[in-house]
Amino acid sequence: MKKNAVSHFEIYGDDPSTLGQFYTSLFDWTLEPMPQMNYTLIRTVETDQKGMPSQTGGINGGILSVPGYKPGAWVNYVNVESIDASVETAKKLGAQVTKPKSPVPGMGWFAMLTDPQGNAFAMFQQDAQAK
Repeated sequence: MKKNAVSHFEIYGDDPSTLGQFYTSLFDWTLEPMPQMNYTLIRTVETDQKGMPSQTGGINGGILSVPGYKPGAWVNYVNVESIDASVETAKKLGAQVTKPKSPVPGMGWFAMLTDPQGNAFAMFQQDAQAK
């Protein structure tokens, strides 16, 4: 494993169950509740027998409630097929757009949003024609 590679992410919220529904509806992720730990694993990619991502570069994460902690500023970019369709879906699910669709010239498009509980996240669509 590469030194200092991102290997996991966590999303904090006041209502992890509702937040999990938001993300699974938007990105088709799989949730695995761990009630004994008051934690929910997020599977964005397939895993091996040890629960480690089996897709090169893939990371998985978790959702939990941390009393007294308010959503922070760790921003994860999620690759999507269509930035336009994904932003519209996110808005219908209660997200707020903080930076509308913008180009990364020659690479693609991105948009930044906050989920219904105030966590920042971004989406990216590859497109070599972006200007």
